[in-house]
Amino acid sequence: MARIILAEDDDAMRQFLSTALERAGHEVVSFPDGQTALAGLADHHDLLIADIVMPGLDGVELARRARARAPSLRVMFITGFAAVVLDSEKPPLPGTAVLSKPFHLRDLVNHVERVLAA
Repeated sequence: MARIILAEDDDAMRQFLSTALERAGHEVVSFPDGQTALAGLADHHDLLIADIVMPGLDGVELARRARARAPSLRVMFITGFAAVVLDSEKPPLPGTAVLSKPFHLRDLVNHVERVLAA
């Protein structure tokens, strides 16, 4: 079981992802944006899952700030805009994973397991 912090601005998607991850045995704390996720980050979190495109503090900047506070935090991005990750002026952090939307919930759980095992 991992302790996961989830930042996703779409309410239905956030609930859907939280439920799937909890059913897979993980403890999930979810937030509607990057700023509140950063405020809710605790030392005991194992994994940050963040949508890249969010209003205010985007997922990449959230991950940078979260890693500055918790260097061992694993990071996984979920996005419908994979090109944002690949072409960004600020590329994702080293050691991060990206899962492109749409995805099946089984793919999400499998991806999370791989990231946690790395």
